[in-house]
Amino acid sequence: MVHLSTTNADGSPQVSVIWLALEGEELLSGHMGWYAKLRNIERDPRVVLSFDAPREPGIFLNHYAVLHARASIEKGEQAWDLLNRLAKIYMAPDAEFPAPRGSGYVVRYQLERVSGVGPWIAKK
Repeated sequence: MVHLSTTNADGSPQVSVIWLALEGEELLSGHMGWYAKLRNIERDPRVVLSFDAPREPGIFLNHYAVLHARASIEKGEQAWDLLNRLAKIYMAPDAEFPAPRGSGYVVRYQLERVSGVGPWIAKK
């Protein structure tokens, strides 16, 4: 699960938990409705995605990643197909996405910077 942070029109933060797909070098998420997160991305494409690694007993600070990106939105039928593929990962191998098939939105994330704690961060 990934935390998607966007900015509301009044400047306040908005956070949603989303499913994220990696297809080749590209990060994608699917959405079946025109929710606040999509309205925020349309207005300001700067987003932050964050997620943490599985907990390890005895570790003071668990590995986590913060991805600063620019997001773009595409409307179309491929959103449901993406979400259906992700349901098999996030829910169960034989799961079907529980919303009716229809048009939705795919968000593509263009990475600008990576931070956090883990081997992906250069040592200073």
